[in-house]
Amino acid sequence: MKKIIFIFLSFIVAVSTVNAQKGINFNHIYAAGGKLLMCVDSSAKNVFYAIGFPNQPRTTLSYLPEVNNLSISINFRKNINIRHYRYTILIDSKPIVLNKPIDMTQLKDTHAGGDEEIFSSTTLGIFPVKGKIITTLIYSIDKPQDIDKAVFYVKPIPRAKILSFRKRFKTNQGVDYKWITDIKDRTRIALTEKEDELTIVKDKSDIDYLYYTSIKDKKTNKIIFKSTTWDYGGIISEDHEALPSINIDKNIFKKSGEYEIIIQPSIKWTNCLDCDISPKETEKYITRHTLVITLAEESYTKKELYSYALMAAFVIGLNFLLILHAIKKRNKKKVVEQEQQKNTAKLQLNSIRAQLNPHFLFNALSGIQNLMNKNEIDNANKYLSKFARLTRNVLDDKELISLSQEKTLLDDYLQMEQLRFGFKYEINRSENLDLDNVEIPSMLLQPFVENAVKHGISKKATNGKIVITFTKQANDLVLTISDNGNGFDTEKKNNGLGLQLSASRIALLNSIYKENRFTLAIQPSTNGTKISLTLTDWL
Repeated sequence: MKKIIFIFLSFIVAVSTVNAQKGINFNHIYAAGGKLLMCVDSSAKNVFYAIGFPNQPRTTLSYLPEVNNLSISINFRKNINIRHYRYTILIDSKPIVLNKPIDMTQLKDTHAGGDEEIFSSTTLGIFPVKGKIITTLIYSIDKPQDIDKAVFYVKPIPRAKILSFRKRFKTNQGVDYKWITDIKDRTRIALTEKEDELTIVKDKSDIDYLYYTSIKDKKTNKIIFKSTTWDYGGIISEDHEALPSINIDKNIFKKSGEYEIIIQPSIKWTNCLDCDISPKETEKYITRHTLVITLAEESYTKKELYSYALMAAFVIGLNFLLILHAIKKRNKKKVVEQEQQKNTAKLQLNSIRAQLNPHFLFNALSGIQNLMNKNEIDNANKYLSKFARLTRNVLDDKELISLSQEKTLLDDYLQMEQLRFGFKYEINRSENLDLDNVEIPSMLLQPFVENAVKHGISKKATNGKIVITFTKQANDLVLTISDNGNGFDTEKKNNGLGLQLSASRIALLNSIYKENRFTLAIQPSTNGTKISLTLTDWL
């Protein structure tokens, strides 16, 4: 009985083939997937042929909404063993050809679509296909597991239907699920901290692989999720069939708001010959569903975090500028006053230096006069030579000079005074002190050295001795002048104009260099006097 029915179906197909062949344009050949080619009605438009799928590598689908008649042929390269190939043809899931070998007597040499390579080709059949689904299965008996499937879909593509949503949440035993089955155009879903996954369940069809799913953030109009695959086996229908589903990580939803689920065929509606299908027509194949998501915890994108950080920085910066402006305005008068005080101190300092210079010159000229009165003409000439160079340095109007220059000035002065009194002197320094790169106020030590000569060792002649030391102590610069004279009483005010002017000068220097205190210490004794001048944090 089955054999009779099969022969009857084959006869009907044969009769239909004769009728169908009349309207087919065999000059226009389309790829149909794998080794297959097809020809369709000459008047047919919107022929979407050989659509491939990343999740179904050996499956193709041709969507032919306006085709009435279809011719399917197969091409083989010359190096292929055609005798090993078998094919099956189904119409609406019913087989009309089953595991049939290729008819070697019907093979012809062809150029596939005008290609220069020569193929062996034969027609598998011509079919009236309006409102039907034709499926071909082709394989080689050498690799029966590698089946090339081509589907010719000649009926409206059904719109996918969302059956339910499922939320997964953590429990002490693992995970559990909450179902949402009351599906409307808009579904409200609240996702708690424990809920980490949302599942979309779709109705089952023979062409599930054709559909892909995307989710769009309706606020930003950006696609935040896309999938071309469906999971099977985890969810079973009432008819005991595995339903297609997609699992979505909760973390794709960054904020509470509206999101749109879009399930649509993987067809490029403009990728065909004579395409005239409108967006309005393609919309009937697309499923759109609005999700209103409420998150217990919201996350932010890097761009949003940068925006908020920039806004916060702007507000903080603006407040800072306002406060800074207020402080500057409030302290402006104070700063002006401090600057005036500093300028006044500098003027007073220059005034003291102006007094020190004539004082020094007067004492020097007195020395020359003293030598001439003693008739020590040679010493007076030497004294005058030293005095000339010393005068140039003294009268130089520099606020700061290097320690090296200060040492030269002291050498000239002490050598000049040696001609009068015959004393000895030393100028020592720390090995780790760079005299050329450390500066101090000019003529800082000269008045103290002059005082040591005049009031300390002038009466001791060759027994007199002066020792000057430049010492580095951490970040401090310590300058000491020691003599072996008779000392003097620090309480008395008649120790020389130079010493008094120097004390006043140090007080003014402290008002200018407030971060670097100048500390003067005088230690007189019957065996001599030691003067220490410490420049704090000078180095």
